[in-house]
Amino acid sequence: MKQTLGYRILIWAGVALLLFWSLGPIYWTLASSVTPSADFSARPIHFFPQHFTLDHFSRLFGIDIARIGGVEVWAQFRAALFNSIVTSVAATALCVAISALGAYAFTRLEFPGRRILFGVVVATLAIPAYAVLIPLYRIMIGLHMVDTYVGVSLIYVSAYLPLSLWLLRSVFEQLPIALEEAAQLDGAGRLYIFFHIVLPLVGPGLTAAAILTFLGAWGQYLVPLIFSPQATKPLTVLIPEFVGKNFIDYGLITASGSIAIVIPALVVIFLNRYLVSGLLAGSVK
Repeated sequence: MKQTLGYRILIWAGVALLLFWSLGPIYWTLASSVTPSADFSARPIHFFPQHFTLDHFSRLFGIDIARIGGVEVWAQFRAALFNSIVTSVAATALCVAISALGAYAFTRLEFPGRRILFGVVVATLAIPAYAVLIPLYRIMIGLHMVDTYVGVSLIYVSAYLPLSLWLLRSVFEQLPIALEEAAQLDGAGRLYIFFHIVLPLVGPGLTAAAILTFLGAWGQYLVPLIFSPQATKPLTVLIPEFVGKNFIDYGLITASGSIAIVIPALVVIFLNRYLVSGLLAGSVK
């Protein structure tokens, strides 16, 4: 009994530590976004806001005019939010489409070197992004794709395609091939089978791959810092610019950070059941 109680206490302590570690910064950002600027320097530190304000969001959304570097904050934020949405959605759509076709090919088609090629593609997950930034930057300069939606989206696709391909391959492997064979006997072609029979059955897997790709692209910082310096600058690059040489605008940082947190959080909350079922689809044969 004592061992069981001690084990439970240890488990709950670990869960509490994990929640504090992961949710603590999020709570602090959300709480600070509604805290008056004067309270940021208050001592002792209060873990719950003592006063409530929406002034930071008013400045962020242009209700109260604020400028950073001579440019209105709302104009910068609006453009960065749009850029984040465009590049993340484009990368997600393209990555899922390519990985779905590739995973089906690796699962159902026989061709020389299939297993080796799949292993090589998945092995690229072990290559850190910063190891290929310089050659990738030279390639993008040569293709005139630096600071473009297409260029940034393609980089995201190259980063998350191996993970999406690996996930969908395990999902396709669980589908009974008898369904496809029956459709072939009725005269259906390979593409018809893929789009009208296979894809509807792997909806949770496609959704899981899409969520993982979207979250990864949305949270990128190093890649857009280098490849999206101006026209396609996303939120992750804009937010640190609220820190200058002689100032730190905690209000704008926490307000914009809250928006950057809420959007992917809503995606996960509303599509959570598809994410879980998609990730577990290939776990049992």
